[in-house]
Amino acid sequence: MAVKSEYLNQTEVSYFFLEGLMYTAEHPDLFFLLFLLIYSITVSGNLLILFTVGSDPHLRSPMYHFLGHLSFLDACLSTVTVPKVMAGLLTLEGKTISFRGCAVQLYCFHFLASTECFLYTVMAYDRYMAICQPLHYPVAMNRRVCAGLAGSTWAIGAMHSAIHTSLTFRLLYCGPGHIAYFFCDIPPVLKLACADTTINELVMLANIGAVAAGCLILIVTSYVFIVAAVLRIRTAEGRQRAFSTCTAHLTVVLLYYMPPVCIYLQPRSSGAGAGAPAVFYTIVTPMLNPFIYTLRNKEVKRALQRLLCPGRRESPPGSPPP
Repeated sequence: MAVKSEYLNQTEVSYFFLEGLMYTAEHPDLFFLLFLLIYSITVSGNLLILFTVGSDPHLRSPMYHFLGHLSFLDACLSTVTVPKVMAGLLTLEGKTISFRGCAVQLYCFHFLASTECFLYTVMAYDRYMAICQPLHYPVAMNRRVCAGLAGSTWAIGAMHSAIHTSLTFRLLYCGPGHIAYFFCDIPPVLKLACADTTINELVMLANIGAVAAGCLILIVTSYVFIVAAVLRIRTAEGRQRAFSTCTAHLTVVLLYYMPPVCIYLQPRSSGAGAGAPAVFYTIVTPMLNPFIYTLRNKEVKRALQRLLCPGRRESPPGSPPP
């Protein structure tokens, strides 16, 4: 047996070295500016959406309540990974991360990512209730229910991440401490363990796979009922309005779910070359979400106009833009 019980919670390494993303070492200054631009857009865009939803009295429906949570999660998720990537592009010291720092980064990443996964499922349920059960919607999705659903996503995400973090860092790590990745994630960290990681990999596949598959099945099921309900709407304008409230959510769900499948279902193949799909859903998708929801949602666009141009007269609904 590679590691006995007396070695649990012990380690021979005090820090890890993050090798970063492929091809970035050739032009570090250029990639630093690129990531700085992406990070600035991500944080400012999501915080703008969060502030707009929180301050505009016209955006008080459950959909915008959950959108505020999503914007906050995206801003935090990007903050967990991007600044460290940028630091690694400037100096070699920026690529190092302490053992505890690595554990904190892994916990925060999976906490935020799993919470976002559960939140997408709740948002799909909200759209299902609004379109398929419109008469029961105000009662079924009242303020207390919305707060409970949102709080549950955070609580379950915290427990989900705690399980994986404790299982990962209970192992013995005796070096070398080079992580072939751009942040501390489960598959690349497990490669450095001086112990049998079979149980960890099985738990990761079962737990993360069950969570992702379960959430995705619930989302798809919700949208099957939504599409059936929308097709029963007689007017083209009514169908278009119903679809417009769902397409933004469905778009970000597809952008969010596809890359992790490539990573966590093949844990042994995760390395520096596997960073591309991770970059997409940890860095690119959080930047795109504000634009997707803004461009596809007339109410949010009107709220942004009221916030940014308070003196401008708003056109009545249905009238051509000025």
